[in-house]
Amino acid sequence: MNEFELKYGCNPNQKPARIYMKDGLELPIEILNGRPGYINFLDAFNSWQLVKEIKDTLGMPAATSFKHVSPTSAAVGTPMSDALKKACFVDDIEGLDESPMATAYARARGTDRMSSFGDWIALSDECDVTTAKIISREVSDGIIAPSYAPEALEILKKKKKGNYNIVKIDPSYKPEPQETKQVYGICFEQGRNEFAINEELLANIVTENKELPDSAKRDMIIALITLKYTQSNSVCFAEDGQAIGVGAGQQSRIHCTRLAGSKADLWHLRQTEKVLNLPFKDTVGRPDRDNAIDIYLSDDYEDLLADGSWERLFTEKPEPFTREEKKAYLSSLSGTVVGSDAFFPFSDNIERARKSGVTYVAQPGGSVRDDVVIDACNDLGMVMAFTGMRLFHH
Repeated sequence: MNEFELKYGCNPNQKPARIYMKDGLELPIEILNGRPGYINFLDAFNSWQLVKEIKDTLGMPAATSFKHVSPTSAAVGTPMSDALKKACFVDDIEGLDESPMATAYARARGTDRMSSFGDWIALSDECDVTTAKIISREVSDGIIAPSYAPEALEILKKKKKGNYNIVKIDPSYKPEPQETKQVYGICFEQGRNEFAINEELLANIVTENKELPDSAKRDMIIALITLKYTQSNSVCFAEDGQAIGVGAGQQSRIHCTRLAGSKADLWHLRQTEKVLNLPFKDTVGRPDRDNAIDIYLSDDYEDLLADGSWERLFTEKPEPFTREEKKAYLSSLSGTVVGSDAFFPFSDNIERARKSGVTYVAQPGGSVRDDVVIDACNDLGMVMAFTGMRLFHH
């Protein structure tokens, strides 16, 4: 198959639409179920590149959850704490600890569950039964992976009344070194971004504190590869083998940092006892729990806890999680990584990142204000590496 006809393009009025290979070459995919659309394939091919690159670099199974051509998170299959399992709604999944692939997806899906609602999934390795069981109960548009265990494939085929999009990709496929696209009828061509992100990229530490542990190097690599496939401007917070907050497509870098930082804060706060012990009724489903937790952790929590409202969700009225309590908890955190796809032009990005527990920074450098940003890191005892490479993605 060298082309596949799509129902329509980005919107229903954009017809005809297709994906195809030039020069009669075969598409490197098989559509095992469903009929993916234009945006589905944009998500599929971008997300596959991300997880493949993480796996090739770190040698660990990787997963990502994509929405509108940017990742909500990406993760590798490191063990999960009991609190994180509960926060990600996977504490009841049998065999989770024995499946790094399932753990990677549980982390990726559980990071920003509201943004991941209706996601596109990419897995670096075979989709096993445990991973398929997690996916089977989440609202999702489709998945791309190099292979599927037979039982896992049957589980996935039952989603969306049998219409779930399942794509198999040839892991040995390598694109041409030049890529093209059209905008307004005008052709653009450029070399593919094959820049390698690895530990060598982190050698230029420009701060007084130069202690960069292996765990931080791993998280920096995850953050930077995630940014490589995120719509720019973008900033990514990472910790414990996963991206915990992604700020994508913002015109101002401080807005990227604030957005990513606020998502990282929610990831941390969801694992606190106060949130994990919210007395939800058994009849309340995961999407409604997600929405309730999001409101509970926001400044609008009083709407959720008002008389006549809390009774719909909880067996008893929860105590508020005050702004002071949240601020005190977040101020105690450290060890988080932040990466940026271009240089930080002002120290405000560093100061905001520190409020979300950031200790380690990876950014290209090259600003006329680099010295100001370095000074801010030194004042806060942070470690910063200059990578020397911008990672814009459009």
